[in-house]
Amino acid sequence: MISVFLTGATGGLGKAFAVECASRGWSLFLTDRQTASLRILAESLQRQFSCDVEYYPCDLTDTRSRQELYQYVKGEGLQFNMLINVAGLDYEGPFLERSGSEVRNLLRLNIESSLETTAQLFRLREEGRPFRIVTVASLAAFYPMPIKAMYAASKRFLLNFFVAFREEIRDVGGSVTILCPAGMPTRPDLIDSIESQGIMGRITTRNVGMVASKTIDSALRNRLIYIPGRINGVLRSLGLVMPMQVVAAVIGSRWKNRRAKRTMAFL
Repeated sequence: MISVFLTGATGGLGKAFAVECASRGWSLFLTDRQTASLRILAESLQRQFSCDVEYYPCDLTDTRSRQELYQYVKGEGLQFNMLINVAGLDYEGPFLERSGSEVRNLLRLNIESSLETTAQLFRLREEGRPFRIVTVASLAAFYPMPIKAMYAASKRFLLNFFVAFREEIRDVGGSVTILCPAGMPTRPDLIDSIESQGIMGRITTRNVGMVASKTIDSALRNRLIYIPGRINGVLRSLGLVMPMQVVAAVIGSRWKNRRAKRTMAFL
């Protein structure tokens, strides 16, 4: 049986991954910030799929909280075959509008906690079996994105790091799959953001359940990068051949127009 460690478990995409893994009969270890939400999710999965589910609350932006999580897992003698790094953070808006705490929180969650959790969990892998890592990056990882500059840059860091890390662990049974989705309607604010982008927002959006299922399939096939949707694959290819400054200008123009329309809607 495959045993999965899942971060960001109670968010929209995290829940989709939890349901997908549980439906395959795999055992789960869930972590997120809120104990009550974790308990509700764990009990629901156990009732519906009769699978083993454990959980431990953790604020992954906090170093001490992360260490307590790792110590708990080690103390329980748990071992894993798969890590799914879902936890992440985004602040939409110009960089100069971000506070110091927002900058630190994004870097700590998107980058620092992802790398530290990966290192800790890889050392807890079950010897003699493959260890698969799934990391959630973004289609934004392929572009410099005004208005989402920190987020896109953090996802680019994850993309580059995990492509390289995959080569480091290949000979010891490790593999990496990087999920690079566009929009996903997981929260009301994200749905609003997608709708405000008009047709481009709608045609690039994919259902989270489908994304989770196909990402797991990609990991089992040892696929490096999974981009949901053909149109998103085309957009990625276009971004690779266009000069970086042109891409940034086009994306910046789109976001400015979107913000202007949203402002007018409230007048």
